[in-house]
Formats: sequence, C-alpha cells, structure tokens
Amino acid sequence: MNLRNAVVLGGAVLAAAACAGHRAGDPRVSPVPRAAPQGRPATLSTGEVTERPARQFSVDTTPSPRPQPASDSARMADSVPVTKTDVVRGATGLFGDSAARPVAAAVDSATEPVWDIEVHAYEATKRVGRYVRLFSGPAKEHIQLQLERGSRYEPMIRAKLRDGGLPEDMYYLGLVESGWDPNAYSRAAAVGMWQFMATTARDMGMRVDWWVDERRDPVRSTTGAVRFIKDLKEQFGSLYLAAAAYDGGPGRIARGLSRYADDFEGRTRDDLFFVLADKNYLRAETREYVPQLIAAALIGKEPERYGLTIRPQAPFAYDSVRVGPATPLAAIASAASTSVATLLDLNPQILRGMTPPKDSLRVRIPVGAADSFSVNFAALPSTARTAFKSVESKKNQSVSSIANKNGLTAHQLAMFNPNLKRLKSGNLAPGQTVLVPTAAVVAAATNAPDPSIERYGSSRTRVLHVVKAGETLGSIAQRYHTSTSALMRMNGLKRAIIFPGQSIVVGTKARKAKR
Repeated sequence: MNLRNAVVLGGAVLAAAACAGHRAGDPRVSPVPRAAPQGRPATLSTGEVTERPARQFSVDTTPSPRPQPASDSARMADSVPVTKTDVVRGATGLFGDSAARPVAAAVDSATEPVWDIEVHAYEATKRVGRYVRLFSGPAKEHIQLQLERGSRYEPMIRAKLRDGGLPEDMYYLGLVESGWDPNAYSRAAAVGMWQFMATTARDMGMRVDWWVDERRDPVRSTTGAVRFIKDLKEQFGSLYLAAAAYDGGPGRIARGLSRYADDFEGRTRDDLFFVLADKNYLRAETREYVPQLIAAALIGKEPERYGLTIRPQAPFAYDSVRVGPATPLAAIASAASTSVATLLDLNPQILRGMTPPKDSLRVRIPVGAADSFSVNFAALPSTARTAFKSVESKKNQSVSSIANKNGLTAHQLAMFNPNLKRLKSGNLAPGQTVLVPTAAVVAAATNAPDPSIERYGSSRTRVLHVVKAGETLGSIAQRYHTSTSALMRMNGLKRAIIFPGQSIVVGTKARKAKR
C-alpha cells in the first residue's frame, strides 16, 4: 500500500509513518499526520446456513442523565448490551459519547462526555496539545473522514474492548494505527485495522496464509488486538505504557522502566510514559503515539467542540454462512442476492476471490440473506460454483505458456499457485499440477502481497519470533539453530533478557521478487 493516508498542508506532506512493537520496529503506514519532528470442517459441496442465533447490537438513543466521573476500572454507564453469537445485525448508532447519540446531533445540555481512559490529566501537555491543534486544524478533513469510517466499526470494537476488560475508549487507538482501514498495508508489511505483522497475528490466533489473512478481518483482528493490549496492560500496569509497548515493543518499555526507576517516585503508572518520553529514551514515533491517542479521544468524543461534523456510517452488520472449499465469491454473492463488491467489503480477509482450495469457510453476507441462501446456492449451475480447473504441466511448459493458453497473465496464474518454484519463466517439471482460475474468480481476487513477508532492510525479509512465557533467549537460539550472542546482535540487546509478547528477529531470508 502506498502512503495513501497523508495530508497535504501548505505544500508540505504530513505523511503518516511509524513503527510498532507488534511490528517489531519497522516503519508502517498510519493515517495520523505527524507533527515534525517529535481444525478444518468436513468438505461441503453446497452452501450451508450457519445454525446459530443472531447477535444484535442494540442502542438506546434517548439521552441519559448526566453521568458521574468514572474510575479507571469503571465501565461506561451507557455500555451496549451484546448477545454473543456469530451474526451481527445492524443497529442505529453508538458513537462513544455518553448519550449514545450521533455526534452531529445537538448536544443535550444535561449531558457531558465521559472518558474511561485518563485524558484530562494530560490534555494540557505540550505533546497532546500539538496533536489536538493538528487534528482539529490543518488535518481536520482527514481526521473527520477517519472518524466517519471508524463509526461503522465502533459498536463492535467497543463491545470487544468491554468484554476483554479494557476501557472502551481504547477504540481511538484504531485512528492512530490505520484510521480503522481493514486493508491498510504498511511499508513494513504490517496489515489491517490494527497493523499486525504476520508472526504476531498468528500468535494472537489469527489465520494468515496465502488464501485468508485475518489481519484484514475487522472482527478477528479486533479480537487479537484486545488480547494483545490486555496482555501488555497486565505486564506494565498502565494502559499508556501498554499502548507504547504495542507500538515500540514491550522489551524497550521494560528496559526503560528499569533504567529510569529513580525518576518515577510519586508518579502514577500512566505518568511513567510521559517521563520516558521526556527522557528521549523512546523512539520518536513511540513518544508521539500516546499523545496522539489522547488527542484522538478528546476530538473523537467531542467533535463539535473542535469544529468537526461527523456523518456516521451504518454499523458493520452481517449474517454468516459456511460454504465449501474452492467456492467462488461470485457464486456466494449470487446466492446471497448481493454484489461481489459488497461481499469483499464484508470479507476483506478472503484474498483470492474464492474460499481456500482445501477448507470450508464461514463467509459474511448481508443481513437477511441467510434465509434463502442454501436454496439459491443449490440452484446455481455447477459452472458458476466452480472456481478453477486443474491442469498438469507438460514437458517444456512454463507458467507463462499455461497462462497465455487460458487467457491469463503469468501474474494472475501465480496468484493461485503460490507453491510453484518458477512463476514467470522457465520450464515446469512435467506433471506439476497448476490451478487455472475462472475469470469470475480472477476478477474477485485481491492483489494482496504474500502475507508471510515481513520487511527487513532493502532486500531481506525478517524471520520473527514472538516470545512466549517461560522462553529464554538461549532456548529460542537453540530452536532456530543459532546462538544467544547472535540473537543479541540482531536485536540490539545488551543483556540476554526478553519478555513475553516481545517480537525478536531470529534470522533473515531473501525477499521474494515482486510479481
């Protein structure tokens, strides 16, 4: 993805950039302008409607009484009730303020917003004030668009934060990370709304492979982000230290707390982030990360105060069905009486225009479409339900020649044959199986890069390992057939001390050529 989340201000481009701990220190795209400088199911042959009750987000839109200030651990008084199952059916708006009203509506004089993260103690700081002025001034239109996009996912994200025991206003971390863009892709190959690297995403329980990348799934990635932030909060005892660790890595935060322990007397745990930031110990981007979160929360919850008018989107809502392996998205869209574009919007995690060749998959479809899905799907001609044909390569055949014979480009054919050794030129070994996708499948495929790539330098790809509880640098070195001293050099460690949740480099490999 290009640096599409940039704001042009007076001829200068304030491009979003940053690194994240869950991205192990690589630069990544963020929508927030920076002020310079500072188990598989059985195979199914037809669509099968999920036999689970519907989940509903319901919102009481009547103004609530003036709330009392919440403690750090208190939940928002206007929390949205949720019944946990697989289908989300639409509601009419939760936008994070205490009255559960659309943000552009008139403010009830008897209500005031309440934050469940500490913002007022830091809103007067120089770092926070700079971003409040930026977000409500030169970058106003940019931030406004991001807040509007986020409103679609806000009920779901807040519910997951609440269920995970975290403050709901950590929702605004999504603005700093990606502007709530499920398809955000950084220079470091961090992906999705919460900008996970592949290694960390898998460690958080997400599927990341050639066919499905759940970092792009708004629901699954939010589940992973909540889990990761909760782990970091438990480790550091502070939401703001957890956020800094989410961006800059838990190892650096832990070492900083140890190094400057004498300067923390009389400080709250959240204060410690600002102490570290003032020491210039943290990387510049991590120093600015928490101030941006606080500024985003201040503006996001009171947009009118800062001159923003938010046009909220309808909440992310869907039914879901399970379909068999190698099912074209075009066929699913037809059976659901919708478009492929709508299906891709609901399922950005499905990368190649079809369900995986060997796995059935749960697919989101528009609300109400599940009732007739099975009948509609069964009525489709077999050709519409066929994603590809398999051909065996002959002597002296190449991917290019097979692609040309079937009206495809070598790149298009390579998207469905990731295991072939020679994708563009050269002869294939006789008898190799090549999947030749239909035109409908090719049209629905996302031209996403290899999800396993994680950037390292200009021509290398890092191999990362996420530290688990009980692991030592020595045990990890043994697992990857290297030495403790080598790992320390690769990761810039002065001591052989690591922490659970920390991403460390354990080696490199040649980056695959672009196709």
